[in-house]
Amino acid sequence: MKMKDVKRNFIVDVAMELFLERSILSVTIKDIAERAGVGEATIYRYFVRKQNLVQAAAEKLQQKVYEEYFKPAAGNGLDRVKAFFGAYVEIFRTHREFFRFVGEFDAYMLSEGLMTTEGYSDGVNLFRELFLSAYRDGVADGSLRNLGSDPTPFYYAAAHALLSLCKNLSVERGIVPQDSETDKVFEVDEMKRVILFYLARPRV
Repeated sequence: MKMKDVKRNFIVDVAMELFLERSILSVTIKDIAERAGVGEATIYRYFVRKQNLVQAAAEKLQQKVYEEYFKPAAGNGLDRVKAFFGAYVEIFRTHREFFRFVGEFDAYMLSEGLMTTEGYSDGVNLFRELFLSAYRDGVADGSLRNLGSDPTPFYYAAAHALLSLCKNLSVERGIVPQDSETDKVFEVDEMKRVILFYLARPRV
């Protein structure tokens, strides 16, 4: 790897660290430069605008989450789908700030009128294909119900429901008193159970 690539990756790592600690909007290029020990001009040499650095950090975090939490699981299709959706619960339990960042990233991209990078979009497809592979094997081995010729809409509905719940619950401050009445990890786990209950083939 060339030195310029090493430095660029280091800047992205530092930016990602700060975004997770604080928020996308509150972190400035100056903050990132100070944490990285470089001048602001150096950062602008690699990233013309803050939005380019935000997207690079999002892409790297997505890759990190996939590699650490979404490794192909053993077992039948149901076991693998359980592991897939169980990863959401584990990430929420141990690194809730990941989901907070995703929520902020979505809002930031919309406010800036931006589309995600091709790399980020390709990363989204990795999650989908991991699920679909487990699902198809589950239909073949009889552990999952057959959703028809195209299970993709179900995947997006289930993944978006779970992801949206995680993003909403990752915000520490409650809005109404009821927000403190239940355990947030339990809520995420319950959503996972609902999805799996629907997917699992009934035993006869």
